[in-house]
Amino acid sequence: MLPIPIQKTFTYSITDEEASYLQKGMRVAVSFGKTKLFTGLVFEIHQNAPTLYEAKEIHQILDETPLVNEIQLQHWQWLAKYYMCALGDVYRAALPSAFLLESETIIYKNEAFQNEEILEDDEFLIFEALQHQSQLTIHQVVDILGKKKVMPIVNSLIQKSAIYIKEQIYEQYKPKLVKYVRLHANYGSDDTLNTLLDQLSRAKKQREAVLTFFQLATTKKPIKVKDLETKAKVSSSILKSLVDKNIFEFYEIQTDRINFKGDTNSLKTLNEFQEKALADIKTTFQQKDVTLLHGITSSGKTEVYTKLIQEVLNSGKQVLFLLPEIALTTQIITRLQFYFGDQISVFHSKYSMNERVEVWNNVLEQKTKAQIILGARSSIFLPFYNLGLIVVDEEHETSYKQFEPSPRYNARDAAIVLAKMHQAKIVLGSATPSLESYFNAQQNKYGFVELNRRFGNVQLPKIELIDVKEKHRKKEMKGHFSDRMLQLITEALEEKEQVILFQNRRGYSPIVECKTCGVAPQCPNCDVSLTFHKFKHELRCHYCNYQRAMPNSCSACGSNTLDTKGFGTEQIEIELKELFPDYKIGRMDLDTTRGKFGYQKIIGAFEAREIDVLVGTQMLSKGLDFDNVSLVGILNADTMLNYPDFRAHERAYQMMVQVSGRAGRSKKQGNVAIQTYNPYHQILQQVSVTDYTAMYKEQLQERWQYKYPPYYRLIKITLKHRDYNKVDLGINWLFKALYNSFGENVLGPTAPAIARIRNQYIKNLVIKIPPKQSLANTKNHLQKVKNTFEAVKGFRPIRFIIDVDAY
Repeated sequence: MLPIPIQKTFTYSITDEEASYLQKGMRVAVSFGKTKLFTGLVFEIHQNAPTLYEAKEIHQILDETPLVNEIQLQHWQWLAKYYMCALGDVYRAALPSAFLLESETIIYKNEAFQNEEILEDDEFLIFEALQHQSQLTIHQVVDILGKKKVMPIVNSLIQKSAIYIKEQIYEQYKPKLVKYVRLHANYGSDDTLNTLLDQLSRAKKQREAVLTFFQLATTKKPIKVKDLETKAKVSSSILKSLVDKNIFEFYEIQTDRINFKGDTNSLKTLNEFQEKALADIKTTFQQKDVTLLHGITSSGKTEVYTKLIQEVLNSGKQVLFLLPEIALTTQIITRLQFYFGDQISVFHSKYSMNERVEVWNNVLEQKTKAQIILGARSSIFLPFYNLGLIVVDEEHETSYKQFEPSPRYNARDAAIVLAKMHQAKIVLGSATPSLESYFNAQQNKYGFVELNRRFGNVQLPKIELIDVKEKHRKKEMKGHFSDRMLQLITEALEEKEQVILFQNRRGYSPIVECKTCGVAPQCPNCDVSLTFHKFKHELRCHYCNYQRAMPNSCSACGSNTLDTKGFGTEQIEIELKELFPDYKIGRMDLDTTRGKFGYQKIIGAFEAREIDVLVGTQMLSKGLDFDNVSLVGILNADTMLNYPDFRAHERAYQMMVQVSGRAGRSKKQGNVAIQTYNPYHQILQQVSVTDYTAMYKEQLQERWQYKYPPYYRLIKITLKHRDYNKVDLGINWLFKALYNSFGENVLGPTAPAIARIRNQYIKNLVIKIPPKQSLANTKNHLQKVKNTFEAVKGFRPIRFIIDVDAY
């Protein structure tokens, strides 16, 4: 199996002793094409020579034991088949990229590496070459060593942390060193302090530092340089001069990045409703493998999960806990750490390459620190050997679906299949389940358990709808806030409580428009207007990251009357600072959470009550738990409702209920204020009384009427190319070919709302599959049509994307 987007596997020849050594799931370096080297994965060892080509020999074997196990390979095959993508795509997505060396891979020296004695001769040659050159490719390494088999040497250098290979996306792995200070070896006896103080009688600050050092030394713990500086109120230069005088010396201790506290605490006792839910889940597990837990916000679902996890761990099996967002993991880690200590490993895309390799190896080697895996959607690919339970928290979230690049899988559905392969149980938990999961539960496909009391019997928040149209008419709006919203915010702040404000747009304003001629600056690569970011005073495209300075005058007519329309989180933050100058305002969106610890900083500050009002985008709606929030404000509910997508209403309901669920979680009932131009909209009415069943019934009725999931299945086909005419011709040909077989069930061709991104034009087709029609046959037919399409010379350069269950 090769990490390339080609549907099939390839056969290579091996010697007898290689055959006796190799096992399924080991990596081998093979050449593919004229000059390229790839890391292949052994998929099968057999005796059938290929007929159409001559089998090449493999270059070398990279592993001593398999890196991928049997069940994973079965699961990958299912993913490739179901989501109609290449096996190679799944393989590339599943393995951390450090495992996939290729001939184009670029190698860099790790500056933090000092320990040259541990290197072998060949390794030292490469390391030395990197002293003179900033980077090397694998081809250059072959030239330096004068031999073909270089992959194992490069591999062992990576393991020794002497080099790293470049990834565009991740910060590089450097061992994390913490600087400590101790007394120089010359001083050891008891009268040291007096001698030192005599020596330093003139240097007042240095004396201060030495005195503080001895105070801290009484605890017998190593003393961090940072702690000494803050405690003694001295600068780093003073400590440095003490080191120069041979009084102190610095030393560094390497700490593992991912260490969770070792202590475990006993689990919380559940209340009667949680106990009942737990008992019900266990009962449903006797008949069914999948159970949907519908628990309202703040009903304590996590505590129910912990009890289930504990039981599975006691039986010696592993647990996978899936979360939709990285933002959530930071909070849940802390909570699960509290119970399970060092049995937890975390896996998501903000981890650097080497950290992900560490987790992969820990799971593979069945270490105790990898009994519970907490992760985002990519963690379903890890090499589990005996899963006992999968928990999919907030199962309705769109973040579980991967849209780009292939494989375009849905982690929730893939997890259900994975659980079946391991004969494990799976719990889907949510306060607002997706329609298809709820439908499956109603149809008795899944077990169903409800938890409809908040923990501590706190009542659900009071939700009020504010009619913005009316407020505008009466001139009761101040900026983007109605007088009622401001009154609620002021009351909450005076009570020393915190406020969350939700606006699902980042930046300052989505459109900048000229008042004279009405022209708005557009992105040159995409069909969208540029968003204004006030902080950097620039215009920015949120699709391709194009940016330019904010112009002073209109580029079309030269007039300097530029006006901003619409509003994003940044504008709300600025308005709040003017309205409430004495309070601390924070903002949490994609712009403020760049970097690995971006989320932790903001969430930590909010939990520590350093921030009074937090403005944010949909990141805030994901199961976060703050005990002091008494008011949640949604500033513009209409943008969520008026969206061209068959799930817009379901999504808007979920988003609003989830955001409002952040209010009043510990003691008293919270408030939620929703500003809207249309307070009589049925979804808003359902949100205001948190009536999930009414929303479910109404939406289900519409889905049946218009033939959408959960009744009909969808496959979406997208064509992309820089030349509009090519895409247009291609999509029309495709439509005719599919219409012949599927008739009315082919929708399109349509251009999406944003019809050009990064200079690529986009056109879509959707195939609906009726309940009685075979999914497998439909896919086979579609694959044939795709093959014919790609055989046409003019259509070959067009990107052809198939997305199964594209919602």
